[in-house]
Amino acid sequence: MANKSREELVGLGVTMEENFSEWYNELVQKAGLAEYAPIGGCMIIKPFAYSIWENIVRWFDTRIKETGVQNAYFPLFIPESFFQREAEHFEGFTPEVAWIEKRDDSEERFALRPTSETIIYDAYSKWIRSWRDLPLRMNQWCNIVRWECKATRLFLRTREFLWQEGHTVHASEKEAADEAKLRAEQYRELMETQLAVPVLMGKKSRSETFAGALYTLTLEAFMPDGKALQMGTSHHLGQHFAKVFKIKYRDKDKEEKYAWQTSWGISTRLIGSVVMTHGDDKGLILPPRIAPVQVIIVPIYKTENMKTVLAEANKVKKELSDFSVEVDERDECSPGWKFNEWEMKGVPLRIEIGPRDIENKQVMGVRRDTGEKMPIRRKLMVNKVRSLMEEIQLNLFEKAKERLQSSMVTAKDYEELKKHIKEKKFVKAHWCGEESCEEAIKENTSATVRLIESDDKRGKCVHCKHPSKHLVYFAKAY
Repeated sequence: MANKSREELVGLGVTMEENFSEWYNELVQKAGLAEYAPIGGCMIIKPFAYSIWENIVRWFDTRIKETGVQNAYFPLFIPESFFQREAEHFEGFTPEVAWIEKRDDSEERFALRPTSETIIYDAYSKWIRSWRDLPLRMNQWCNIVRWECKATRLFLRTREFLWQEGHTVHASEKEAADEAKLRAEQYRELMETQLAVPVLMGKKSRSETFAGALYTLTLEAFMPDGKALQMGTSHHLGQHFAKVFKIKYRDKDKEEKYAWQTSWGISTRLIGSVVMTHGDDKGLILPPRIAPVQVIIVPIYKTENMKTVLAEANKVKKELSDFSVEVDERDECSPGWKFNEWEMKGVPLRIEIGPRDIENKQVMGVRRDTGEKMPIRRKLMVNKVRSLMEEIQLNLFEKAKERLQSSMVTAKDYEELKKHIKEKKFVKAHWCGEESCEEAIKENTSATVRLIESDDKRGKCVHCKHPSKHLVYFAKAY
């Protein structure tokens, strides 16, 4: 193990610039995040990545509970008849549904949930009777199955993945609209303050809107290879599902009314976004707030002083008990090999300690994001590490934000749009709102409308030159 080269650890020397896709897939596996499962299209999430997911779950779960959301769990199996009640929803998900065929004539087919609106709303129709039952806010953390036909990409596109889905019920359209916006804003806060991934937020085009929804709010990030990544969505469902599933309540005026609803979700795709946004040719770079290990201590010793140095390394760990810290005590690996491995795993801060450091009452700190190496006085160590965690977190966000802003350009006409898409840019342009233009652009450039920034009639559609309805962003996407 000690003789393995950095190339063997990170991915056979493939750089981001040479082959971004291969770099990503190799890094995810070499860093111990995930591996391909023996079942086609599926992945095994390994403990290091699952710890990242747990940190994401912990942060977001706390925030939604502060606003009255309760967690529940609904069945994985959804009767086919539930999907068929809402034709648009059924049609939208049919290509991705994995079915369990009925075993006898007394049963119907069951779907492995691609999303849970239908089975949850069947329950809501029984639970809601009066205005006093509203608002109803529930969430579940679960797995999802979508029978993807496209090539598997770990965390980004697999047949089974983990996610969170919230489902709320309200007495008015405005309450539902406010709810959908609140959850989108909470997603933005999660992505930017915890993952250090800057995002743009706006509405989806009609063709990209969640099946059955009035509209969809999306959070879009832009990856270093020039593709947009949908990070999360929040849907204003209107009354469509309420009317299909008979979710009604008796209002204060004694009149029976249909409710208004929202649904919203994020998934383990977020881990993939962190890998792509912050990683480099040495490996991962993890934001401190979601890193499973924030500080790795590497003791440097010879046989004659091994016990002394290891004991001091563990004292340092105890002093840094406010952080997630590990001591790498493996004696079969050289310090240099350990440095490379922990760089590959993206640990924000490495602390080195040897006999001379002990004598000088200091440790040596090395930042993963910049490579900067600095002596840290032991008596100042806790405060210094705390400030470094914040500096690293902020630096990663600012660096990613700068890259996003430098990738955003405006196209005045179709030729400019095509040129910018080839250059792997996030392109802002006017659009008439017609699906025919959207589809034509997609066929010609492979770019789609990622989000509608605003309604804007001051220009002309970048494709057909008809009066504009929206200012939108185009990009190729995952």
